Amino acid sequence: MQPRLPEPRGPISEFLCHRLQRRPGRIRGWPCRGGVRSSGEDLQLSLHLLHGLHYDGFAGVDEAWEWEATLVQACSDLEASFLSDLVAAIPPEARPGTGLGGRSLSDRLGELISGDGAGPSLSLFMLERGDRDQLREFVIHRSIYQRKEADPHTWAIPRLRGRAKDAIVTLQSDEYGNGVRGKSHAELFAATMTALGLDPAPGAYIDRVPGVTLATDNLVSMFGLHRRWRGALVGHLAAFEMTSVVPMSRYAAALRRLEVAEEGVEFYDVHVAADVVHAQIAADDLVGGLTESDPVAAADVLFGAAALKEVEAVFTRRLLRAWEAGRSSLRPEGVGHPASTELVSLVGLDHLRVGPFSLTG
Repeated sequence: MQPRLPEPRGPISEFLCHRLQRRPGRIRGWPCRGGVRSSGEDLQLSLHLLHGLHYDGFAGVDEAWEWEATLVQACSDLEASFLSDLVAAIPPEARPGTGLGGRSLSDRLGELISGDGAGPSLSLFMLERGDRDQLREFVIHRSIYQRKEADPHTWAIPRLRGRAKDAIVTLQSDEYGNGVRGKSHAELFAATMTALGLDPAPGAYIDRVPGVTLATDNLVSMFGLHRRWRGALVGHLAAFEMTSVVPMSRYAAALRRLEVAEEGVEFYDVHVAADVVHAQIAADDLVGGLTESDPVAAADVLFGAAALKEVEAVFTRRLLRAWEAGRSSLRPEGVGHPASTELVSLVGLDHLRVGPFSLTG
């Protein structure tokens, strides 16, 4: 079943939702041309819509829209704005194409993802004091990516060679449950949602998650869809694999503390077991192999990891700030645009540095 189109959050997503329900054709009157900047909510939802055409698509949307030229250009414009914000927010030494100064890429990557000292941690919060409602909210946020887990990274396979290709095929095979039905990570996450009384259908909660959640998903889709960003995609995946064991073990413990059925915990247990090995493969063979076979792409590995770190930092702050204030971290049901939407942008935020960094923090 295809996901439905979401409710718009501004002029760009409103234009898209309206246009995508019509017959494919050249787009005129595009509202983001001419350097117009959008709020974070509108921009991130619009990117989610455009990227989604390359995944399951949307119910009622003609598949011919996927490669319509003016829509592709529109996506490029929005991605350029997102990338500009990301590059400005991360440390200069991790920006695209920055040299390593003769140092090992694996060493620099390890320093980047473990730096900045101790910081706020979602997994620690959930382990120590998260309640069932907050756990459900966290799972709703993560469902935007986890229900298609592994797919964006798989786009790197035809773009890599040698040891790097061998490594990513090994990693992705595990992500897809080695071909065993019901054991792919996306399906295991669906079981977690079901155990928590949530709807596991992809996109079921798209109207409830804020732009900062969509940004975590849009980042990896953007890297995956562009050969230009194959190195950044490798850095993104390597950072995932190298940082997940501790937070995943905390989430598993939190689910058991809250007496969630064991079938709902398997997703986290599987990651704890697999990622001990995956971390080594990612650092040695994936990143090391890319350095050997494609040094041009390897120059963007740090950018991919740093960009992931940045969007996760903003996401972490959003959730913890809401919960500390006794509020829900989700958007209210039936929220329109634009006045009732929290306009969150990556531009000008006092960026929170979390550490030790992990995607699932």
